[in-house]
Amino acid sequence: MSLSIDRRDIIVAFFVVAAVSVALFAPGTLNDPDTWWHVKVGEWILDHGQAPRVDLWSATRLGQPWTAHEWLSEAIMALAYRGAGWAGVVSVCAVALGCAIWILGQTVARHLEGTALAVVLMLGISLMAPSLLARPHILALPLVALWSAELFRAREEGRMPSYWLAPLMVLWANLHGGWAFGFALAGPFGLEALFTAEPSKRLAVFKRWAVFGVVCLAAAAVTPFGVEGLLLPVKLLGLKKLGEIEEWGPVSFGGIEPLEIVLVALLGFALTRPLKLAPAMTALLIILLHLSLSHARHQMLLGMVGPMILCHPIATSLGVPADVRRRLRFAPVISAILALMIIGGRLAMPLARTDSYPSPISALAAVPAEIRARPVLNQYGFGGYLIWSGVKPFIDGRAELYKDEGLEQYLHISNGSTKALDKFLTSGNIGWAIFAPDDRVTALLAERPGWRRLYADKFAVVYVKDVGVMANRP
Repeated sequence: MSLSIDRRDIIVAFFVVAAVSVALFAPGTLNDPDTWWHVKVGEWILDHGQAPRVDLWSATRLGQPWTAHEWLSEAIMALAYRGAGWAGVVSVCAVALGCAIWILGQTVARHLEGTALAVVLMLGISLMAPSLLARPHILALPLVALWSAELFRAREEGRMPSYWLAPLMVLWANLHGGWAFGFALAGPFGLEALFTAEPSKRLAVFKRWAVFGVVCLAAAAVTPFGVEGLLLPVKLLGLKKLGEIEEWGPVSFGGIEPLEIVLVALLGFALTRPLKLAPAMTALLIILLHLSLSHARHQMLLGMVGPMILCHPIATSLGVPADVRRRLRFAPVISAILALMIIGGRLAMPLARTDSYPSPISALAAVPAEIRARPVLNQYGFGGYLIWSGVKPFIDGRAELYKDEGLEQYLHISNGSTKALDKFLTSGNIGWAIFAPDDRVTALLAERPGWRRLYADKFAVVYVKDVGVMANRP
């Protein structure tokens, strides 16, 4: 048996190491407001040995029921933080990303090689890049890859997916609410198996897939929240105001986006080469495209599953020989050695947080303790850092907690409604406010009687209400 390293090993290892390196050293990995509160909640979980069931961190929803469906991810992030600070947080996310890319590479390399393999992986990973943030969805990404890879492998081999996916679903449901996507993803595979089976065997096929679905759904309920955890994804996606949050909004093609490049490349290939997909896989690809266009955050799912859908049709179109379809032998070893070396370098270098859009560090430091103790009106993206700093915010990134009424109230205020702002400033007994300099509400606060600007920089502006005015309010 030859011990020579296959080119596919080098290609897959390259993309794994490149992805890990970007996750470790790109400033954008920590450029998300929710990272702050995820780690804060994780520390509470570690201290109390349980997942919280009510809100403990906001001013407007304090004590109300809250399903902390990402509790396990938050505990892992908090452990990483306690062990190695923010470098530990980005490192654990980098490891998860690297594992997911390796699984993707392993799956695609069973069909493609050389340039085709490199291009397909590059386009898939480019779709994941905008969502490369230190958040629970990254920790769950290897499970997305494993789940999808097993479904495709079972389809190729003409068998049912393995029941080892059930314990995988248990872990997924405790890490991130995206488990619902995995459950839905199995649908097209089950329908394809049903309609392609011989008529006499369809009832048996239906029963096997039905049992598989019930087992996996039951596995998803094995969380601290049971049925409530199962219902959360439905409730979240049912929020009418969800689309007005940036990550849940549609893709903007005002500039060159990765999705645009991928669509153009796919269209160009389809126009020059015969590309044939099975009806079920065509439907699945269309659904993923629709999700990606409707919600920018779903591009990561397209980037992971899309290459698995297309690798076999592309290989057939290019005439790639069947003997390519064998497992990689050296990519895991090469990737692991290089990735561990880079992670060691990251952990050896202190990673300090500095002022940025989601981290108004200097602005909050300029607010005296007695003012911090008053109720605050804050920008949506600052809520995470306020929670981290022990300040209960008006709103933060937990849309499922604030629901449509809370999101709508915030949107009216942030969009510059004088009526909504004055009503809340009066009824909420607000003592100070912190917003980005270009937010419309910032200009309105400057015009409010009894309010004065305390601090301003390019990331945040702080306004405070004079104590005398608060005491004499109607």
